[in-house]
Amino acid sequence: MGREEQKEEREVLDSIFPDEITDVNEQEYRLAILLDVTNEDGDDTPAPTIILQIVYPEAYPDEPPRLDIQNPPNAPKHQYLDIQEDKTRLLDALQPTIEENLGMAMVFTLVATLKDLAEQLIAERQQSVQALKEIESQKAEEEENKKFHGTAVTRESFLAWREKFMKETAEEERRLEVEREAEEKRKKAKEEKKLTGRELWERGLVGKVDDDDEEGDGMENLGVDRLKVEA
Repeated sequence: MGREEQKEEREVLDSIFPDEITDVNEQEYRLAILLDVTNEDGDDTPAPTIILQIVYPEAYPDEPPRLDIQNPPNAPKHQYLDIQEDKTRLLDALQPTIEENLGMAMVFTLVATLKDLAEQLIAERQQSVQALKEIESQKAEEEENKKFHGTAVTRESFLAWREKFMKETAEEERRLEVEREAEEKRKKAKEEKKLTGRELWERGLVGKVDDDDEEGDGMENLGVDRLKVEA
């Protein structure tokens, strides 16, 4: 009974997938499944193809077929589908369909289900990547807008700014005052070194110097007179 149903199913599959089926032996064959994938703008990557390998056990369809998923030979790696990593996930996702169809020819249903699962997996990954791009784009836009709108001012931020501003202002005033005092001292010292005779006279310094000289001369004369008397 199983062999008859297997033969009938193969005849139907051959008529549906004349170019996609490759026989391995009477109980085993491979079926190529071309996925319908919408590429992103500017992406000309060809749609991926996956291979479903089917082996009929003797009791099929009362017993489930043995399945495997492979890449076509020399197929380029697709950005959003990696059969080596995704095989287990896809085969596990076929189990409910297998259980629902035990006792009936199920390969066509398995092919359609696998095609939907793989396409959905690719679409989810594309959406995830697009969502990340949109988040990054939104962040970049927000940062750009900050340049024009500035940072929102709160009471706390204003008080912190005011305290910092007053501290910096006081420090700047102290620094300028120190510089002014130092500059005045330098100017005063420089002026005193370069005073002319007239400036000395106007400031009363000439008279003071002359008096000191006269007082010195008087003392010297007094000393001379004393020497004369003693002699």
